[in-house]
Amino acid sequence: METLVHSTIPAYQDISGLIPEYQAINTLCRQVRSVAEISALLRVPLGVARVLISDMAAEGLIQLHQPQLDAGKPDLNLLERVLSGLRRL
Repeated sequence: METLVHSTIPAYQDISGLIPEYQAINTLCRQVRSVAEISALLRVPLGVARVLISDMAAEGLIQLHQPQLDAGKPDLNLLERVLSGLRRL
């Protein structure tokens, strides 16, 4: 969910050969975005976004960046964002 994603395809390259979902993700990921953000912007379930992103990463269309956690301790910023999101529900 917190993994950051960005496109490896240059903006000038033709992406019309990609499936529409890949095209949408590629366009969104010209700026670095989180998996959760991509899911929300595309209005697809998080699980669907994760599968699409994983497939695109396997094909080399996007690059993934995992957040670093200090020695297994929970990230306080992440926990605060989760709590804030739960309160908005």
